[in-house]
Amino acid sequence: MNTSDNPAGADPSALIAYGWNERLATLFTMFPNRIPGRVVRVDRIRFVIATAHGQIDAHTGPHDEGSETGTPATGDWVALAVGPDRRASVAAILPRHSAIKRLDPSVAGARPEEQVLVANLDLVFVVHALDRPLHLQRLERTLVMAWESGARPVLILTKPDLVDGGPHGHAATEAVQAVRQIAPGVDVFPVSNVTGIGLDEVLELMSPGTTGALIGESGSGKSTLINNLLDEQLQSTGPTRSSDGKGRHTTTSRDLVVIPGRGALIDTPGLRAIGLWNGRDGLAQAFPDIGNFAADCQFGDCSHETEPGCAVRVALDEGDLDPRRLNSYRTMEREVTHQEHQLKTRKSRADLRAEGKRYRRSRKGTIEW
Repeated sequence: MNTSDNPAGADPSALIAYGWNERLATLFTMFPNRIPGRVVRVDRIRFVIATAHGQIDAHTGPHDEGSETGTPATGDWVALAVGPDRRASVAAILPRHSAIKRLDPSVAGARPEEQVLVANLDLVFVVHALDRPLHLQRLERTLVMAWESGARPVLILTKPDLVDGGPHGHAATEAVQAVRQIAPGVDVFPVSNVTGIGLDEVLELMSPGTTGALIGESGSGKSTLINNLLDEQLQSTGPTRSSDGKGRHTTTSRDLVVIPGRGALIDTPGLRAIGLWNGRDGLAQAFPDIGNFAADCQFGDCSHETEPGCAVRVALDEGDLDPRRLNSYRTMEREVTHQEHQLKTRKSRADLRAEGKRYRRSRKGTIEW
């Protein structure tokens, strides 16, 4: 680690380009004699951290009290400890103000676990390429995850120049309109990485101190978009397969890069599985139209199936609500409800085990009730 003799005394203002601010400075007072930094890349057990001394490698270590639990994610602000061997370790993860999470696809069955993809975002750029069919339900699911993160979602539709008629043709216009209908309250921008259409609109959303993350399928043009915003070939890119339009996963890690004068952007690998983690708030924000109809239902716990006085079904019958959209909502609502039940059951069992251990210890006279 290349640091001075007093690494903890470095001026953290050197991290302003990465988003360092007064809120973080206040949080960092919980971890004295540590070095502040931001995770810019995660490679399994290796973390690349931006510090006032430049980027360094670090590994995980015992967490200080007050740290977020789990493994650091790209975008996390961390407190580093330096050992006698001058190796840096992550001693604490500062409290996050937002994070994109999903159901960990490596864990199945009755033990759902969260996976933090990226942290501390202001904007979530959901990227979809128009050179492939519109998967509206997948976009809705991604928007639920984006809203649930606590950041502001923005939809970017790339490759409009590859659609019949070009970016101003009927096909592209129709696709943009279809996406806007399923994304109330979300800005939707067609962006061409070839002609530069829409790039200025995306840049205008960024400002010093903000962080955005690009998420979407492989081959949707996320890395190329970052290169164009940087005006530099920084991220690796590659062609999509002609057979199915899928990308070749040229991005294999989540990388945070600084856009000079515009904050930071995080590039992410193509998302395959989008299992919702929690998602109750995200559902409400991604489907405000259904929530507005449901507010007029006769019963507050209406499931919008067979109950009398269901305003959602009335909207469906009168053509004010798309049946496909309601089915998408119902699918995710059942998923979220099932996961809530699983987590509640797990907590109840854990509480019972803890109570049993406490009782057994009390019988041995080690604690008092």
